Amino acid sequence: MRNWLLPALACILLQAGMARAAEPPGVASCSGCHATSKAVDTPVPRLFGRKADELATAMREYKAGTRPGTIMGRLAKGFSDEEIAAICDWFAGQPDK
Repeated sequence: MRNWLLPALACILLQAGMARAAEPPGVASCSGCHATSKAVDTPVPRLFGRKADELATAMREYKAGTRPGTIMGRLAKGFSDEEIAAICDWFAGQPDK
């Protein structure tokens, strides 16, 4: 493959809105409780399109035990600060569908 072809293809995909950031490790564990679609009626809030700092604050509070929750405290303790940031950034970058 020519050296210029891959960057050109990436640029075309980005411009077409077809390229997405890779899902970081840990995101899949969220979809067990948090709906991925507005069509699902649930008391558990959706994460798609929410602000990264808002999500990260909540995760850090769950991790520290200062925010009440049923399972979130146990889940949050399993993530490093870097993993929490990556997960929250990824959710913030997703459209609220």
